[in-house]
This record gives sequence, structure tokens and C-alpha cells, in this order.
Amino acid sequence: MSGPVDLVLEGGGVKGIALAGALEVLEERGYRPQRIAGSSAGAIVGSLTAFGTPATSLVEILRATDYRRFLDGSWWRRTPPGALLGLIRHLGIHPATYLEQWLTEQLAAHAPEHDQGTFGELSYTDPDGLAVSGPPTRLVVTTTDLSGGRLRHLPRDAALLGRDPESLSVVEAVRASMAIPLLFRPARWRTGHGTATLVDGGLLSNFPVDVFDRPTGQTPRWPTFGIRLSARPPEDPQPLHRISGPIGYARALLDTATGFYDRMHIDDPHALARTIFIDTSAVRATEFSLSTTQREQLYTEGRRAAIRFLDGDDSRRPWDFDRYIAEHRTVGP
Repeated sequence: MSGPVDLVLEGGGVKGIALAGALEVLEERGYRPQRIAGSSAGAIVGSLTAFGTPATSLVEILRATDYRRFLDGSWWRRTPPGALLGLIRHLGIHPATYLEQWLTEQLAAHAPEHDQGTFGELSYTDPDGLAVSGPPTRLVVTTTDLSGGRLRHLPRDAALLGRDPESLSVVEAVRASMAIPLLFRPARWRTGHGTATLVDGGLLSNFPVDVFDRPTGQTPRWPTFGIRLSARPPEDPQPLHRISGPIGYARALLDTATGFYDRMHIDDPHALARTIFIDTSAVRATEFSLSTTQREQLYTEGRRAAIRFLDGDDSRRPWDFDRYIAEHRTVGP
């Protein structure tokens, strides 16, 4: 089955070209994105897609991008004293000014529906005239509100953060979602109650796969595909952490606190059944000096994972929307 599809794109720093590879396969198979949610790299890819950029263009954009320029600011910020000063004064080493400039230029050059670049241009109306399940926008960007201690969905929560949802800049929202803690300065938005400090949405949830789901008891009319930048978890999972000392203990605490919400989703069979898993473990999310070989490896893995998801292989059946509904979304008597 091809046709409409909603998408939830996991964040992963510089790994966005793997998402673009998977989207290219979906586009080739006739799937038409309706609404897209994402954090970090997923927010970048999602914003361009929501504004009408074809997947083939996304691939070329991300192939040509020099990710090293995202680590912007004066040269001395790359020295230990400069980095420390940036952390003390701004809570992050790099200002992320180039990231905003780059995304603004990409939207202007490659997004045919782009005009002002606001969420107001991305309002969503159900094609059948029904009440919209989930946010009434073609794009949802997640960011972590450290001041409020919670995950924020933009533009839905924009008013709580001192911004008008209609006029909120998509670039501004994506910049907040991309603010990897300590590496980039957090976004600081003035609200009626002070200042909100916003960082990478993946800190609390990198994969909000249920954001567009219809209420319990209502059958979805088209699929929501999740695309994750990690391998499919084993059915009999082994321990995630080796805890042999205080450093391992601290890492396990942090990973459990930040990853539990998403693992709870992935443990659900209906999430597993509709998720494309791309194994990108060979590349670190913060490996900004990506080589040409690494880019092509990520792109190829993205395409391969999407093909395997749709066509099946020795370990899984081909994607079938009707079977998914029967097995995971049919309400019993």
C-alpha cells in the first residue's frame, strides 16, 4: 500500500542523511508525507520535508553539507580554556548561529512552499474534513524545556514559552531542538514567567512515535511510520549497561533517565511493527567531520532499512497496513 503517511523521525546529530535515504525509498514507493514530527536531526529533515522538499533533494543537501561549520564561533572556542569559558558564560561551547543560517538558506532554496518560514504556513487540515487527531500542523518539533523540566511540542506549546504558535519561526524551533547540551548554547526564550531554557528534544524523548495516533478505538486511515537511527532491538534483550564502577554507574543512570520513555514505546509491539530501524552505530551523533564514505554508508543504510521494512526479509514479514490494523489496532468486543 502506498498513499498518505505520517512520519516520526528520530534525532541523531549528524546522521540525518540516513533519514533522507529512508524517505527517498518511501517517496519512490508512492508514500506522501502528511505530517512529520522530529527532534534534532529529525527536526531538520522534517522541516524541509514539511515545506515540500523532495527526498532526492534532501539527500543532495545533506551530502553537500560541511557539518564542521556547525561547530561555529571563534577559533579559541575549540581550545580547552575557550570551551570552558563558553560553558561558564553561555552554558554551551558553540553559538549555533551557522546552523540557523544554513537551515534558513536551505528552506529558501529548496522548499517550494516556503514563504515566511513560520508554523502558520504549515497548518494542517484533514483531507476528509474530519477532526484532526494530534496537532493540527504538518510539522511537530520536540525540544526539552529545562526550566519547566518537561518535553515541549512546538508549535503546540509555543504560547507557554512566550511565542505565538502561528508566527513562530520553524528555524527558531529547530535550532532549540538541535541544542545538544554543553556542545551548543541552549535557546533562551523570554516568557511571562521568566526565561525558558531549551535544549535537544532527544534529552527526554527522541522518538514520540504516538504523536499523530488517533484516539483509542479509532482505526487509523493511513500509517504512521517511525524511523529510528538505531538497530532493531533483540526480542530477548541483553543488559544495556555494564556497571563496574562509578563512571559506568553514572552513565547507566543518565541513559536510563533519558531513554526510558522511548524504550517504553519501542517495547510496545504496535510501535515495533511500524518502525524502520536504521543501524547507524558506526557513526557517532557528534562526529561532525563526517567523511564522504561515512555519508554514503549512512545513506545506504537508510535506503536498505526502508526496503527491508517494506519488502520483508528472513526475519520479518513485508509491511502490510491491513495486517497491522488487524493485529494492533482492532478493538475487541
